[in-house]
Amino acid sequence: MTQARTPAPDSAALHRSRVIRWLLWLAGSVSLALGLIGVLLPGLPTTPFVLLAAACYAKASPRLHGWLLNHRFLGPMVRDWEQHRSLTRRSKTVAQVSMVVMVGLSAWGLRERPVVLAVVLIAALVGVWVVARIPTRTPPA
Repeated sequence: MTQARTPAPDSAALHRSRVIRWLLWLAGSVSLALGLIGVLLPGLPTTPFVLLAAACYAKASPRLHGWLLNHRFLGPMVRDWEQHRSLTRRSKTVAQVSMVVMVGLSAWGLRERPVVLAVVLIAALVGVWVVARIPTRTPPA
């Protein structure tokens, strides 16, 4: 079964300034890296960083934006966001439960280091709060 490719945005969406495009590319790349690190690092949310990367790439690089739209794992989330500007309850729940589970495992390992434990717990609260603030929509039946 082949998946239809989503076309990259046209060049009209690109920012006119080469310097701004470069800065947007840099911000998108840093954001994408943080999102990917967030898959493994407890408390660091993946979804907002990937969506920020897509927004930056949309104005900076049609090639990278198209790559992100067609990515096997990240593409559906980005396409869903660009079409609806919201996430499904399931997506939000998976993101938040994953963060809580990973933070719980980390908290167990950090129980004798209270300062580091506090930082991880605060980061987790921020991550859960960020994902909770993203608008929720119900998928079509």
